[in-house]
Amino acid sequence: MQAKIFFGSTEATKENLSERKSPYSGEVVSTAPICDELDAKKALDIAQRASQAAKASTLAQRCSWLLDVAKKLGENKEDIAKTITDEVGKPITFARVEVERCIETITLSAETMRTMHGETINTDAMASGKKTLSFFRREPVGVVVAITPFNFPLNLVAHKLGPALVAGNCVVLKPTPEAPLTSYKFAKLFIESEYAVKDALSVVYGDAEVGSALISSDIPRVISFTGSVPVGNIITKNSGIKKIGLELGGNAATFIEKTADLKLAASRCALGAFVNSGQVCISLQRIYVASEVYDEFASLMAQETKKLIVGSPYEDDTFMGPLIDDEAAERAMGWVESAMKEGATALLTPKRDGRMFYPCVMADVTDDMAIVCEEVFAPIVSLVKVNSFDDALPRMNNSPYGLQFSVFTNDLSITNRAIDELNAGGIVINDMPTLRFDIQPYGGVKLSGVGREGPRFAIEEMTEIKSVVIC
Repeated sequence: MQAKIFFGSTEATKENLSERKSPYSGEVVSTAPICDELDAKKALDIAQRASQAAKASTLAQRCSWLLDVAKKLGENKEDIAKTITDEVGKPITFARVEVERCIETITLSAETMRTMHGETINTDAMASGKKTLSFFRREPVGVVVAITPFNFPLNLVAHKLGPALVAGNCVVLKPTPEAPLTSYKFAKLFIESEYAVKDALSVVYGDAEVGSALISSDIPRVISFTGSVPVGNIITKNSGIKKIGLELGGNAATFIEKTADLKLAASRCALGAFVNSGQVCISLQRIYVASEVYDEFASLMAQETKKLIVGSPYEDDTFMGPLIDDEAAERAMGWVESAMKEGATALLTPKRDGRMFYPCVMADVTDDMAIVCEEVFAPIVSLVKVNSFDDALPRMNNSPYGLQFSVFTNDLSITNRAIDELNAGGIVINDMPTLRFDIQPYGGVKLSGVGREGPRFAIEEMTEIKSVVIC
């Protein structure tokens, strides 16, 4: 099926099309127009013209709009889930979960906006002031550019569209080239809704040329990007004076303390390391294990990993499907081979079959190995033996990334220290760092990005504060 461009409420296509092949079967599963700079500029112009009408629309209309989309998503859940599986190879069970989470994200966006408000200010609080009626309120920024990745091609789009549109903005979406049809079907639900704000959403496809035209334009006030650090750097340098939200890479770590429930920890760590074939920015990559329990935990981790079913993403019991492309699979094997040459041990025999890369647990890993220094974005996790939390803490923090960390412990003092001293945007206690609730603030420090997602927090990023004083 062909994805089409949305220039506001108008569908369009082009003669030149790109093909998207299934990472699993290699068959063509969708096509999309090949857009260019002119398409990007046209979409931005339409968004700018529609921005005043979007701002003037009522909150009741916009909330009804989002809730209507959420309802339609539920009615089309299986079709959307299969499209995700077709385009990015995500196992169907997890694709269905993504649709469910998307429904929640859209619903949360509507419910959150109903209660977002300003507040009054006591302008006579200081001697230099005087009594006035003073308050601030939030207003839409106007135009938002949203650029999204392949690993959650539906819900990460929702985390941008939901808050932006319900706040009264117009959006130009450039979805990942790996999942054009998923984004098209989602956007179509917005545009065809009876509550839609006319021309508030446009969709264009492409890579560098389209992205550059979108971010360098003077029209958008907010650029919301989820993707790699190199592209995040380009956006920062070329976007000009705009609000920028960047959700970039990660190198998630956890610490297994001697008082922890080791069986629980191993089960959750296996999930956190290998879900979505490790293609998650908060995928668990580094596990620092107290020396007293290292051998026991390593054995449990290997046992839990062996339980995971790797195979066709269309089977309900499949846990892991293919990596996104051949390059990703080759890179994963390269990580493992490099670590083994440096002295690491694979607890399970490394195995690759085309784009299928089987989960790999690496033991005897040291801090100087590239496999723990850089983001692997693959189903590989490394075990590092440490003496204590004091030993693990600086090692966990010694990373250019700081998205999410976790600690497994039943020691309250270590819990408190982890919350205070781990340098990351999110800290999880007694679960994997891959845990994310869509209602929470989500984002990182250092190279992991700037700004926060989650409906309430994204709405704050995508609105401006207007201060009012009545004397």
